[in-house]
Amino acid sequence: MDFGALSGHGYLLIGGLILVGAGLLIISLIVNLRVAHSVRHDARHREKLLEYYRNTFSQLGVILIGIGVSLFIFFFQQNYQDRRKRDAELQQVLAKMALRIARGSAVMESLSEFDALLDDGGPYKNPEEGGANRAINARGAELAAQVAKILLVERDVDVKAFEVMNLSRDFESSFVVNELNSALWFNIVRDESDIEYATTQLPLDYQDLHDAIGDEPLPVAVANPDKEQKIKQEVLHIFYDADLLRQRSRRLLGRACWLFSQGPSFVALGPVSQIEADATSHQEWIDRSKPFLSHLVAGSGNCFELLHYSPNLPADE
Repeated sequence: MDFGALSGHGYLLIGGLILVGAGLLIISLIVNLRVAHSVRHDARHREKLLEYYRNTFSQLGVILIGIGVSLFIFFFQQNYQDRRKRDAELQQVLAKMALRIARGSAVMESLSEFDALLDDGGPYKNPEEGGANRAINARGAELAAQVAKILLVERDVDVKAFEVMNLSRDFESSFVVNELNSALWFNIVRDESDIEYATTQLPLDYQDLHDAIGDEPLPVAVANPDKEQKIKQEVLHIFYDADLLRQRSRRLLGRACWLFSQGPSFVALGPVSQIEADATSHQEWIDRSKPFLSHLVAGSGNCFELLHYSPNLPADE
């Protein structure tokens, strides 16, 4: 039983037992005075009756006090054991979180290649949201060069590696899932679900791109207006899922690093807008979260450095 029970109904029960027991002992002392008075006046019948009451009250009082003290000791020991178990479980969760953060940071390095493509000419936005950078507008020879870089990135980014970002697995088997702020928990699960969706879709998008190109050399395929339109459509699909992947994985890693930096007290934290608020673009989220994450220590660096955001890094030629 948790100590919370002791401060609530358990506290009232134990306190009540001890108070009633103490009250009975006091009553037995009062009755004992009456016994002494009966002895002085040689009231044998009354003396025997009062002795019976005195013994009954004193025995009941001692029993109730004993039960109250025993319950207090039991609750105290149980609470101590629960605290130690909770602390050990919390340390285990923190250790697993640290491992995921370290592995997740290594996975984040590959996203810089998507950054160079997506933010070419300005922050990426989906065309339906008004995107107008080169990732969206590339045509002709520029599109062919863009597709060539995309195909190189396909070999460099292992989407299966992002499975390491499944932070909820470390929480759901511990008490943390019951104590963590519900909004934080749902955001973690939502981001993990979006990452899973993106990592599932990207290989399919790449396959569709290869099918759209066909057996022809890339410049020849792009020169065909019908093929160019199909290739362009598949490129936009890849960019959409790649942007979803980088946004959700970096937010998940940044959130995990923030939680880890707070130590065991992370279970009492609530959402912070610098991380949780939705953004119209990945760049907007980066700009908002950077000041916050940069002040959080993680290992030898800070939480923002773990995200490996390098928008100016050129994609492989």
